[in-house]
Amino acid sequence: MNNGLTTCGLWRIGPSNPAFRPDQIGVAVNQFRESAYVVQASTGHLGVGLGGEVVGRDQVNGVPTYPLLAALPPLFPEWLGDRSFLETHNVRFPYVTGAMANGIATTRLVMAMGRAGMLGFFGAAGLPLARVTAAVDELQQELGTRYTWGANLIHSPNEPALEEAVADMYIRKGVLRVSAAAYMSLSPSIVRYACTGLSMDAEGRVHRERHVFAKISHPEVARPFLEPAPPAMLEALVHAGKLTAEEARIAQYVPVAEDITTEADSGGHTDNRPLTTLFPTIVALRDELVARHGYSRPIRIGAAGGLGTPPAVAAAFSMGAAYVLTGSVNQACVESGLDEIGCQMLSEASMADVVMAPAADMFEQGVQVQVLQRGTMFAARARKLYELYRSCESIDDVPQAERIRIEEQVFRATFEETWESTRSFWMDRDPGEVELAERDPRHKMALMFRAYLGLASRWAIVGDAARRVDYQIWCGPAMGAFNQWAAGTFLAEPANRSVVQVARNLLEGAATVTRAQQLRSYGLPVPSLAFDYRPRPLA
Repeated sequence: MNNGLTTCGLWRIGPSNPAFRPDQIGVAVNQFRESAYVVQASTGHLGVGLGGEVVGRDQVNGVPTYPLLAALPPLFPEWLGDRSFLETHNVRFPYVTGAMANGIATTRLVMAMGRAGMLGFFGAAGLPLARVTAAVDELQQELGTRYTWGANLIHSPNEPALEEAVADMYIRKGVLRVSAAAYMSLSPSIVRYACTGLSMDAEGRVHRERHVFAKISHPEVARPFLEPAPPAMLEALVHAGKLTAEEARIAQYVPVAEDITTEADSGGHTDNRPLTTLFPTIVALRDELVARHGYSRPIRIGAAGGLGTPPAVAAAFSMGAAYVLTGSVNQACVESGLDEIGCQMLSEASMADVVMAPAADMFEQGVQVQVLQRGTMFAARARKLYELYRSCESIDDVPQAERIRIEEQVFRATFEETWESTRSFWMDRDPGEVELAERDPRHKMALMFRAYLGLASRWAIVGDAARRVDYQIWCGPAMGAFNQWAAGTFLAEPANRSVVQVARNLLEGAATVTRAQQLRSYGLPVPSLAFDYRPRPLA
C-alpha cells in the first residue's frame, strides 16, 4: 500500500528501526546532523529512518527494507544561511551581533563572537572618537586578521564632522567591516569608506577590501545602498583627494553595500515593521537592481528584528536570509556594556514591556527609538520633553508648573544648571553647537532636552541606582520572547547568558525547527513538541 506516493528506491535499516510514532519522530528530529530517510511502512504510514543505507532490490540480503520516498542530507547550523556570507567574511556561522550604541556592544562581546566563528560589531555610536579609536586598537591587538569583526558607523546629520572623523579612522586603521546605521540618505563618509580599496583584476573581476553592512528598515533607504555610489559624490571625493580616480571608476560596477540587514520590529531605531513583509520587499528590490546593473558579485540580504527564539531565526532563514542579526537579546548578556541592574530588568521583560520614545541623536527630527517600559519612566518623561519642544519657542516659554516638575523630577537641577552642564559638554565635543544655541533659543532648548535623553542611556550603562527610574534601555519585543523561551532553563539566569551560548542555542534550535518542518512537509506526523527546542549548555 503506497497511497499513490512515488518511491525512489529502498532503504535498508541500520542500527535502529525507523520511527513511525509521533514521539519517535520527535526524537529523530533532534538528530538533524544525520541523514534522514523518509520511508513508508506496509500499512501506508510514513516514518523516518536514521543511518542505514539506500540499496537496490538485489542488495537486501535478508535485512529489513522499506520503500524510500525521500532522503535528506545532514543539516548543520553553519549551513542555514548563504554560503557566500561565510566565504566572504571568513566566519563559521551565518550569525551577527548588532552594534548596540554607546559601547553596549563591547569589545569583549565582539571578541567572544569572533573567536566563536561569528561576526560582532562594536557599538561605536554615541562615543567620542578617542574611545572608538581605543576600541579599534584593542580589537586589532586581540583579534587581528585571524578572526572577523567590525564596528559601527552611524549617520550623524547633526555631527557630520564626527561621522567623517570616525570613517577616516576606520580607513586608516584597516577596519574592514562597518555596520552603517540610521542612514536616511548616503553621506560622503559612508561612500568613501565603501569605495576605498576597490580594484579590478585583468579578467575584469572587482575586488573589495571593505564591506558595508547597511541596516535598513524600508526600501527608500535600501535603494541607495543597492545602487552604485552617486557619480557627483564620487567626483567630489576624488577632487578632495579622498578617493582615487580608479576607485571612483570601479565604483560604478558595484553597489555601495553588498550586505543589507533588513531591520524589522527591534530595539532602538526601528520602524516597527514585521519581518515577513519587510524582508521579501527588500529581496525583490535587490533582484530588480541586480538585473538592472548586471552586478557580478553576490548581494546578501540579512534579517534582524524580533529574532529572540529558534522558530523566529528558522523563519528568517526559511525566507532566504543570508544571515541573521540579533540585538536586544545580546544586551542582556554578560559581555554587554549594560550594568547588571539593566540586565536584570531586561531578563524580567515580556513582549509587551516595550514602548517608543524620542531619540537623543535625532530629537529635533522627531525620530523615535524603542525602549524598555517596565521599571522605568524614561519613555513618558522623554515624550513630555518632546511635546514641550514642539509647543515652545524657547526654554523660557515652558509653563512654570511644567518647569518645576522637570527641574525636580527629570533634570534634578535648575534649567540654568542644566544649560551650564550641557554647554560644557558641547564645548568639548563641538563648540559650533553652543554657538548655534546662543543664536537660536529653540536649539538651546533641544540641546538641554537631548542631554537628559543621552544621560538616561549612560545611567543604565554605569548602573546609577539613584537614576534607575530614568534608565533608557533599548529593547524590542524579541527580548520578551527570549525570556519566555529561556524560562526554566539555564539561560533564565542572567549570569549564564553569554553571547556565544545565546547564539549557539538559537542556531541549534533553528536547525531543529528546520528539520522538523522538512519532515512535516513530507507528510510525517511531526509532533508540536519537536518544534520546541529548549536551551542547553553547548560546547
